[in-house]
Amino acid sequence: MSGYKLDNLIRARFPMIYITTFEEDRVTKYIKSVVTDEKLVKFPREVFTWAQTTGLFNDTTQKSITDTTCPCKALEFIRKYDKDAVFILYDFHVNFGPKNRQPDYNVIRKVRDIIPDLKLGAVRKTVFFVSTELTIPESLQKEITIYDFPLPTLQEIRGKFDSMLSQNSGVETHLTDEEKDKLCKAALGLTLQEAESAFALAMVNDGKINMSDLPVILEEKVQVIKKTGILEYIRSDYTMSDIGGLDNLKNWLLKRNNSWSEKAKKYCIPAPKGVLVTGVPGCGKSLTAKAMSTIWQLPLLKLDFGKVFSGLVGSSEENMRRALSTAEAVAPSILWIDEIEKGLSGLGSNGDSGVSSRIFGQFLTWMQEKESPVFVIATANNISNLPPELLRKGRFDEIFFVDLPTLEERKEIFKLHLAKRLKNKEVASEISSVPNLCVELAKMTEGFIGSEIEQVVVSALCDAFFENRPLKFEDLAKNIQTTVPLSMTQREQILSLRAWANIRAVSATKKSNLETYNKDIDGENISSSRGGRTLDF
Repeated sequence: MSGYKLDNLIRARFPMIYITTFEEDRVTKYIKSVVTDEKLVKFPREVFTWAQTTGLFNDTTQKSITDTTCPCKALEFIRKYDKDAVFILYDFHVNFGPKNRQPDYNVIRKVRDIIPDLKLGAVRKTVFFVSTELTIPESLQKEITIYDFPLPTLQEIRGKFDSMLSQNSGVETHLTDEEKDKLCKAALGLTLQEAESAFALAMVNDGKINMSDLPVILEEKVQVIKKTGILEYIRSDYTMSDIGGLDNLKNWLLKRNNSWSEKAKKYCIPAPKGVLVTGVPGCGKSLTAKAMSTIWQLPLLKLDFGKVFSGLVGSSEENMRRALSTAEAVAPSILWIDEIEKGLSGLGSNGDSGVSSRIFGQFLTWMQEKESPVFVIATANNISNLPPELLRKGRFDEIFFVDLPTLEERKEIFKLHLAKRLKNKEVASEISSVPNLCVELAKMTEGFIGSEIEQVVVSALCDAFFENRPLKFEDLAKNIQTTVPLSMTQREQILSLRAWANIRAVSATKKSNLETYNKDIDGENISSSRGGRTLDF
């Protein structure tokens, strides 16, 4: 919503107000409710609407004004009209030269001609431009006031939902008030028409509506996200049980589920801002982001900085603004920025004329000041490339460090991948009889990351498939022996990451799961001191 109330702008005789929206009907009803209320504007106004196809129409008297389809003639009628009134002009921006279209200078001049009468005339008149896009000629920028008309509130969407239920008595529903609110919150960020369409689709699918229809409503949000061309909607069916270890991080996230709900307001809990998850590549950072979406039942939006930057001057900043606005529009939501350090790699260089710095500043300001419940999860492999402004307190709620999996975590990871793939009894016939299988495998894979453990299982199954026989313990052992883990090839980088994380981040692994490794790697025990403060959540 604009910083000023609409009735204040009208009473202060602001001559022209520009509203960008797709909801013509809703914004028209809102303007009418304001200008016909004596408590708000003191002097009620008549209401006129205009479209180039129909000309001016007096909503108060229900009469059309002839010969006013021409913009200049409509503006002349507005100038001469001698009663208090507001004039709502639809899609007038086409005369202002949007995008590659040439502006109509006669219309722009006529708009400027009527401004003195709107400001100082004997009667009170205000012109509203209601359009789907913002286009204001430079010569009118000092005279036109932009008013931000919000998307429907939860109360409006709930009112529409209750109205639809009462009008469709044949639809079966056993929703509690809390569940109704949850469905309606899922529709936040949609226009009232989009929300109505989503609810209608959910009702006609099976003649009833319940919490299982939540994906139908979220699908409408997917359409909004796809249209940006910058944000990507990530579909996920992962759960926290699909992640081996990282109990500290998982517990932190689970405790903050539904912290944007009405119930959380009783505890005065603020909606969490986000987390930065850094550490060794291939240890579950991205998987955690995907699992969050399923657990929290929120849309997961992936922001690709590569799509933000564009060749046109000024368009990169507009792309970022549009992406962040969309994330807020579909809130509550999760905004995932994968490998954020790569997206900010241009900072400090002059090769892009400062575009990267401006984009970064825009993003930082949004993170600090955002009020919409958009949870940001950023993942990073190389912390040294991240600017210090991003890491200070207030940007993220917490910074987690994901280290090499511990013995207990490796056991869980093996258990997950073997259970996921050994569904055929014949293939699993020999391996299932091995005592303490996952414990033995975990001991053999000290220094392995999660993705390397997964590949060991896949490669072993490929060997068994090639020879058309059940999987054997020897297959897994052989592939473990032939794998050179990342902890060896990237030993110096991992040690550097740990040194950074020891004082700046919280370990994603529970304190009780941490253990000292016995195996020296290349003459030095890389696992003897683990990164991150060992707090438990």
